[in-house]
Order: sequence, then C-alpha cells, then structure tokens
Amino acid sequence: MPKPSRIRTAALAATAVLLPALAAGCAGEDGGGADLPRQELGWKDCPAPSREQGGGDSPSPLPGGGTWQCATMKAPLDWDRPKGDTIDLALIRAKASGDSDRRIGSLFFNFGGPGVSGVAGLPAFGADYAKLRTRYDLVGFDPRGVGRSTPVRCQNDQQLDAYYQQDATPDDSAERNALLDDTKEFNEACEKNSKKLLPHVRTTDAARDLDLMRQVLGDDTLHYFGFSYGTELGGVYAHLFPKKVGRAVFDAVVDPTQTPEQGSLGQAKGFQLALDNYAEDCVSRVEDCPVGDTVKDVENRIKTLLKDLDRKPLRGVFPRELTQTAATSGIAQALYSKNFWEYLTEGLLLAYDGDGQVLMLLSDMLNGRDENGEYSNINAANVAISCADDKPRYSPMHVTRELPGFRAASGVFGDYLAWGMVSCAGWPVPGAADRPDVSAPGSAPILVIGNTGDPATPYEGARRMAQALGKGVGVELTYKGQGHGAYDSKNTCVQGAVNAYLLDGKVPKAGTVCS
Repeated sequence: MPKPSRIRTAALAATAVLLPALAAGCAGEDGGGADLPRQELGWKDCPAPSREQGGGDSPSPLPGGGTWQCATMKAPLDWDRPKGDTIDLALIRAKASGDSDRRIGSLFFNFGGPGVSGVAGLPAFGADYAKLRTRYDLVGFDPRGVGRSTPVRCQNDQQLDAYYQQDATPDDSAERNALLDDTKEFNEACEKNSKKLLPHVRTTDAARDLDLMRQVLGDDTLHYFGFSYGTELGGVYAHLFPKKVGRAVFDAVVDPTQTPEQGSLGQAKGFQLALDNYAEDCVSRVEDCPVGDTVKDVENRIKTLLKDLDRKPLRGVFPRELTQTAATSGIAQALYSKNFWEYLTEGLLLAYDGDGQVLMLLSDMLNGRDENGEYSNINAANVAISCADDKPRYSPMHVTRELPGFRAASGVFGDYLAWGMVSCAGWPVPGAADRPDVSAPGSAPILVIGNTGDPATPYEGARRMAQALGKGVGVELTYKGQGHGAYDSKNTCVQGAVNAYLLDGKVPKAGTVCS
C-alpha cells in the first residue's frame, strides 16, 4: 500500500504518458566535499531507462536536432564524512537550444515522490519546457536511492504483487495483524537489501547532492523547478543554502508546517474535493452522467463498490484481483489529472459490470508496475526517504483513535490514508524531524504556485510554504484549476508568469490569480 506521502506526490510523473493498456555543511556554504566539486562528467547519449526507473524506450531525439545526454556523478554516501565512501547519482540534460550568449545556466527539475526518477521523467515532459530550454540546459536527476542513483531495494516483483493485494483498510484485529505483518515484512526486506544506504536518504542529503550538482555543472547559483515533493526538496535546499538560490519555482506545493498525520488528513480532504469535482463535472454535462445522477449518487455508488470489493474482489489483471485497496488507489491515480477523468469513468463502469481491469491498471500506474509485471523502485524509495525524514511513528491504536476524523474528511479515502500512517512502524532508521525546515532568510525570491483543485498537495499548503520561506522570499501565485500542479496544465497565465520569472527575472506580484 502506498504511504500517505506516496499518494500525496508520486503520481505526477505518471500522468505524462498514458498506460499502453489504456493507450552536511552550514547554511550558505557549498555542499561539496573533498575533490568532488571538481569531478568531470562523461556525458553520453542516454540508454533506455532501467527497471528501477520504470523501464521503457530511450529518450526521443530533441526537437531541432540533438539528443538527451546522461552522466553519472559521484557524491558522498554520508555527508558528515565527505571523504568517505561515495555513491552514484544519475543525471540527464538537454543543452540549451538558443544562442550561447543568452544562456543563463542549468535549470534543475525534480518531479516529486519522493521516488520519481527525474532521468526518466524529464524527457516525458520535455516538450512542455521548450521555451525554458531556449536559455537553460534542462537538467533532471534521480535523487539518491531512486532509479539509477544507488537505488533502495526492498521486495521483488512477486512479493510486491502480494504486498499490493493486501487489505490496507482493516476492519478487525485479524486484518490489522495481517497489515502490520505485511508492513514489517516489507520494511525488513528494505533493511536486508539496502541497510548501508537507508540512514543516508533524507531530504537534507538530497539537498546537499543538489548543491554538489550545481558546482559540478559550473553554476554560481541554483536555478530550480520543483513539483510536489520537489517543492519540499527545494525548500530544504533554500534553508541550507539561501545565498545559492537563483531563480526557483515551486509547483504543487507540499505544506511544510504539517506533521505526517496532518498531511495525511489534508490529503483525505484534498482527494475528496477532487472526487467531488469529478462528480460535479460528470453530472453537469448535457448528456447523462454514466456513473451517477447526482454528485452524492456518484460517490455513494463508489462507496458501495469499495464495500463490495472488501467482501469479494473482482477479476483484475490476470492473475491478480481488484481488491478494495487496489480500487481505491486506482481512483486516486485518476484524480491526479483532469485528463484522466474519462478513464475513471470507464474504470467505474466496467467495475460495476464485474470487470476490474481498468481500475487495476490505474492502481498499477500509481505503484510503478509496468505491463510486464516489473516494478520500478518508486515505492521502496518513497518509504525509505519518507521514513528517514519523518520522526513520528504511528501505532495501530493511534490510527484507530483518529479514524473518525479521517472518515469525516473523506468517506472514500479516509481509512486508506489513516492506515497508511503505520508504514514507518518498526523502520530501522529514526526519522529526522516532525516537519522540514524551509526558512530561507536572504534567499532570492521563490515563486510558489498553489492549485485550488489539487488533490495530493492541497491549495492551502502553497500559502504556508510561502510564509515559511520568509518575508520577501516566498511569492504566492494561485491557479484556479483541477489536478496535481499548475504549469503542466498549459494554462497560459501560469506558464506566462513562470516563464517571465525564469527567463527574464520578472517576479509576479504576490497574490496573482490565474483562472
């Protein structure tokens, strides 16, 4: 079952391409240790993504000629021992397409998760950033523990198939014990297969890696575009290295003021809002909504489906069944983008007729499973990074006590997100803090974009991030839209504001609203 942080952020990159079946240093100082900032990277044409990155084909040639180039950078395993063991970090770039005398530098991207491969993700979104490429080299990377960057490894494909078939919303003591046993088994597999790496995958480690990348690529300041969890990574970087922040944009913003529990509860409200918006859109059309006559009817039918699946799963993608948990995660996946709402309608209609295949495929998409039954390491990395970051550990007793509040927030997603809080129980590495520190006095302005219809990173988080960054640093922009994030919605107002800042340094007025 995906952790709460996973459902919050990880599906952004998945929306780039439809499923085939559906068609340590002080703040302000450089982060590099030893001679690593002076290393030279051997850029080469990119190979096909590894299975840990999600598989697939090599990146297509760039418009106008040229190719995506990949390289591997060395970084300290332990930033407290910068001259000790090193790990490999995978990078990808598309060199600037414009005149060299107008080139600003590198623009680094992180697409969230934690656990999303930037090396695989950036080419998928590349066309959206063509204008930015006129003045920047576009640079993506797999954060430590992700994809080709010394990946965290936990369970194999067969074990993960069984893991995702579990009942993640237990109704009695036997089901609770089974969930806890499955969680324990997964966490122990992570410790067995990645023990040396697990203490060193915190977001603070990734932020120091990011500053090392800046140095290696020869940039005086870090120009950055972070989405979803990538906004948290960007905020932590700004806290550690405020004087190194160049032009930065945060989109689909994580609320840095919340504990993991508060974040999960906020997600329950956010996904419920997105489901309400989906239902309202469906029933407001001229033709009849095929999945319900009213918003309440749409949601009641979904609740009934989930209740029925708890008793008797449907056939899914052979030989697996569509369980209550798989259906819930499939519905959540479809709410990440308005472009996926038609697939949610199709999946629900088929499920009501006894066929769970489409909802199962959507669930697979969230969990990083391809059509060949191979999993990326997105879930392993997500759990490892989240549990290393988050200090709280929630017991079954605590979850049971808080269930009424989660159910009030969402009758569809409440139980699912509440029980997800036990994912870090028994994790072998202690969590770092209750909340990330993103205060960045002295930083250049950071554009912070909130989407009023965002299910995974609710809109309120953008204002709190802007405030937490500090006066004169966080500049909030509101997008009145649907789905996870704003820039890739192709809204001309949002893209115009972002492009004007990144390309020309024009900071939009705080409080700007785009519809």
